[in-house]
Amino acid sequence: MPQLSKLRIALLTYSTKPRGSVIHTLELAEALQSLDHEVCIFALDKDGLGFDRHLSCDFQPVIAQAAPSNIDLLIQQRIQEFVDYLSSSQLNYDIYHAQDCISANALAILRSRGLIPHFIRTVHHIEDYNSPYLQTCQDRSIREAELCLCVSDSWQKQLYEQYQIHAPRVINGVNLQRFSRDRNGMELQIKQKFNLTGSPIYLTVGGIEPRKNSIKLIQAFAQVLVDFPNAQLVIAGGATLFDYQAYRDEFFDTVKELNIAKSLVITGVLTDAELPALYRCADAFVFPSAKEGWGLAIMEAIASGLPVIISNSLPFTEFLSEQQALLVNPDDTQAISKAMRLVIKPDLSHSLVQASQSVLSIYTWTNSAQMHMVQYKKMAKLV
Repeated sequence: MPQLSKLRIALLTYSTKPRGSVIHTLELAEALQSLDHEVCIFALDKDGLGFDRHLSCDFQPVIAQAAPSNIDLLIQQRIQEFVDYLSSSQLNYDIYHAQDCISANALAILRSRGLIPHFIRTVHHIEDYNSPYLQTCQDRSIREAELCLCVSDSWQKQLYEQYQIHAPRVINGVNLQRFSRDRNGMELQIKQKFNLTGSPIYLTVGGIEPRKNSIKLIQAFAQVLVDFPNAQLVIAGGATLFDYQAYRDEFFDTVKELNIAKSLVITGVLTDAELPALYRCADAFVFPSAKEGWGLAIMEAIASGLPVIISNSLPFTEFLSEQQALLVNPDDTQAISKAMRLVIKPDLSHSLVQASQSVLSIYTWTNSAQMHMVQYKKMAKLV
């Protein structure tokens, strides 16, 4: 790739807590910075603690105050907090790039006031909102961007079908400095902290919510316990704007009915150092998600040397074959349960792990940053 002029790039994300688009923002920022561009991350910060990692690029926390529980009012306030902060900032960036609906709406307002010339939005996935206000916010964030990007072919296609917008594809990656098979001594601490004494240990990442298919996963796990009574299922992560309280209530009612609470470990949000070690404590990664933008956690699991179970659907099947992962119908608890039993068989586990390693050299953050630079260069009119 030819050398590009140095750009000043503002990347915006709705949180400092680890979710897919937030991790994408952090890793992309670091990769762009390593290509000798000047990057600043602007992120809504609820607790004033910033990101749980050292950054080589600049970071501007946007204080997010206590907000109403009503989701429409909460989103409205978060957009306004971005607008207020950025309006009083010295905005002299070549690129303004939002990774979500909230920050993209803020940039749309700033552009309408003449404070920025344009903005880019990455559409990680399209939500099906019941709220007319949230749907309007999503529509505005997509339609008013000068350029939309997508991280998968399937969402690129859906964006065109729903909005008649062609969004160039960029990729996600995995940080092999963070996620690997190499143990660093923290694994024992993780096992002690979360009482990981079972065998086998199944891991999923993303918390408890509908699109993670959490209820069907625990129903499948309950069937696994019949044959493997010492098994444990670890559900890690889960920071989100939405509380999904009704779904969570149903989830815990199901746990009680199945009598599997003692075999279930719910970690909550993990530190930046804990998550890589947790992967290395597991025997298999189970991700029968109903809807994803791409699935960063899958790549993290593969880099950590785990065999993976994923939904037999897009976008997962864009980058993994049946030789590299066990593919299951996410609506079929029997199929998920069967895969969980199979994936721990030594020969199959080894085969899946070996076959899946090849994707790690393709999906790198450096490759992603270079793909972004092609689009940034066009936006900045450097060609």
